[in-house]
Amino acid sequence: MRSLRDALGQFATGVAVVTTATPCGERAGVTVNSFTSVSLDPPLVLWCLSLRAPSEPVFRRAGRFVVNILAADQDELSQRFATPLPDKFAGVETRLTRSGLPVLPGTVAYFACRTLTAHDGGDHRIFVGEVEQFERQGGEPLVFHSGRYRALSVCA
Repeated sequence: MRSLRDALGQFATGVAVVTTATPCGERAGVTVNSFTSVSLDPPLVLWCLSLRAPSEPVFRRAGRFVVNILAADQDELSQRFATPLPDKFAGVETRLTRSGLPVLPGTVAYFACRTLTAHDGGDHRIFVGEVEQFERQGGEPLVFHSGRYRALSVCA
């Protein structure tokens, strides 16, 4: 398994934190690199979450989520949401989408989505969402490759 994981790690990815909130006030957030665009018409995205993740039932119940694309200087935020903590949002200022979902500050973009479907895929759940609101702030993204955060090298 480790050799497969190391080989898969050769694919450089962006880093995102997916956040959600239920109507009852439960909040959850998790760092992912399994985000991708599926369709522009309709606007669909997907991401994957381990079935063992403590936040998995919250994401299922919420029926909505926000994909926050992290900026290059947000590795600490990535680590926070990748670590099991009682309240991952403690000390993190958020703003709310029109539907009441938490958006993280300083990201390069975010996509607020309604969950269309959730499929089991091995040891993960694959969430497919329809983008209802988005914002692009721009900037350099946080990149993950071979088990480490990386900086993009841009030549003029």
